[in-house]
Amino acid sequence: MSEDYYKILGLNKDVSDAEIKKAYRKLAMKYHPDHTKGDKTAEEKFKKISEAYAVLSDKKKRKEYDTFGSEGFHQRFSQEDIFRGFDFGDIFREFGFGGGNFSSGRAGGTRFSFGGGQQQARVKGSDLVYELPLTLQEVATGTSKILTLQHQGESENLTVKIPAGMITGKKLRLAGKGNPSPYGGPPGDLFVKSQVLNDSIFSAENYDLYINRDLKVSEAILGTTISVPTIADKQLSLKIPPGTKHGTKMRLPGHGLPAMKGVEKGDLFVRILIEVPKQLTAEQKKVVEALAATGL
Repeated sequence: MSEDYYKILGLNKDVSDAEIKKAYRKLAMKYHPDHTKGDKTAEEKFKKISEAYAVLSDKKKRKEYDTFGSEGFHQRFSQEDIFRGFDFGDIFREFGFGGGNFSSGRAGGTRFSFGGGQQQARVKGSDLVYELPLTLQEVATGTSKILTLQHQGESENLTVKIPAGMITGKKLRLAGKGNPSPYGGPPGDLFVKSQVLNDSIFSAENYDLYINRDLKVSEAILGTTISVPTIADKQLSLKIPPGTKHGTKMRLPGHGLPAMKGVEKGDLFVRILIEVPKQLTAEQKKVVEALAATGL
């Protein structure tokens, strides 16, 4: 996943090369495994700042990053590209972590490798985010989808079971289905992110559904009963009380979308829209005039 390298190092975008190096040195001293002694959170932080420094300390990579932004940069540069030509051994010796060879798995006195097969903080492959369009009906019932992924120029088809309730923005994590690590670490993860498509009948807000139903003026005044479709392809009867106003929302509990986890469901809201005719027949006009004469 893309991240703001300047923010990771605590810098503004217009900083000099010297300031980038100084910021990295300060953070590396703080989070290096020799100092944190097995602190996994610190190890992850150390990997992030090292990746940020690998990009921002390289003039070409920094220019690409500044030009295309974080997301665009990661579409052009793999994890392997980011660390290519970046000599951790020289950097750690310069920063005073000892003379160990980082690429062979030793930084100072602690084994810490981005891919040398060592045991502590091997760099994980980058994660992938796959935006998956879904219809409201698929969200309501769940479905299976075949995803086509690209890994280093090769295609992979992956069948994914999509649970009911996967509304817009919800994610599924598929461990180990992201990009491979260029340095021998574990592969990244794949996150399948839902994007619900517009529907011709319903609109959705989280797990609640909305539908518009038109009433004639006489129906709104006198009251009526209407039929309302649901996302489950059922028809419900809804009683409209006399004097219902335009824009009234009526709630049908439990007829919305299911929650992704659990048995609860959202609600279905019916918006009442009063049809006012633009033209009246002669008979209709007489009736309305008669009503107006009564003060209605």
